[in-house]
Amino acid sequence: MTLRLGILGLSPGNGHPYSWSAICNGYDPAAMADCGFPVIPEYLARRNWPEDRIPGVRVTHVWTQDRAVSDRVARAALIDTVVARPEEMIGGIDALLLARDDAQNHRPLVEAFLRAGVPVYIDKPVALSEVEFDELHALQTRPGQIFSCSALRFAPEMQLDAETAERIGQIRLIQGMTPKYWTTYAMHLVDPVLAMLGYEAMPERLFSGPVGTDGRFLALRWPQGGPDVHLTAVGSDVLSPLLLRVVGDEGEITLTFSDSFRAFKLALMEFVTGVREGYSRLPEAFNRRAVQIIEMGIE
Repeated sequence: MTLRLGILGLSPGNGHPYSWSAICNGYDPAAMADCGFPVIPEYLARRNWPEDRIPGVRVTHVWTQDRAVSDRVARAALIDTVVARPEEMIGGIDALLLARDDAQNHRPLVEAFLRAGVPVYIDKPVALSEVEFDELHALQTRPGQIFSCSALRFAPEMQLDAETAERIGQIRLIQGMTPKYWTTYAMHLVDPVLAMLGYEAMPERLFSGPVGTDGRFLALRWPQGGPDVHLTAVGSDVLSPLLLRVVGDEGEITLTFSDSFRAFKLALMEFVTGVREGYSRLPEAFNRRAVQIIEMGIE
């Protein structure tokens, strides 16, 4: 059976409604060229269609705050139905993609869907505080109804393989850098770090502060003799790659994010598999720890 997905967006500077929908549906190249995010048609054009679509799933409904934008997303990503209100999707979809990265708007957009029992993928960060995290998860009708992550948690280029881990030895320091803002982009660093070091114990916050015009910096010390972790969101006025420099006692490596399509597809496939199995495959405790770290950087 084909899973029917609805998609909600759009937040400023975030083209996920176009890219996520295209990964499920395929796309119209001429319409996608007008999406306003040139990188999206560029990386979609490097793929094979329809072979690179996620099988057994289709985005069937779309809503954004602007009907003209919704129509553009629908044309570009071959979506059949544009709705006037998000709640009109309920009953017509099997799961929801909330493709907005402004966490303050997550709860009002997904509350009706959660109360209706619809599985929801919430774009990172799921929340900006542990209080918000608990309030959102309290709306679930069952555990694991909410799925949220940075897609970089699944990006192979952001992971240490066994051979590299052995070569660099025990990790002593991780330095992470991301473009743009702490509240929207720091999760791209936090999730891969937690996947690398573990999420069971709370790291110690050493200090945090501003960087440049509107960036943020957070220094952590991992417990039980773990490494120091320095994370920087450089803000809006600095061009920066998204990377993790991992320094061990025998060597180091820099992991640089490079493949948006693959990361998004892997994350969406993880969500779809969880929908079919009836629960999120991502531990809630992992996401709670990630939100706690994001909140440390805001304080």
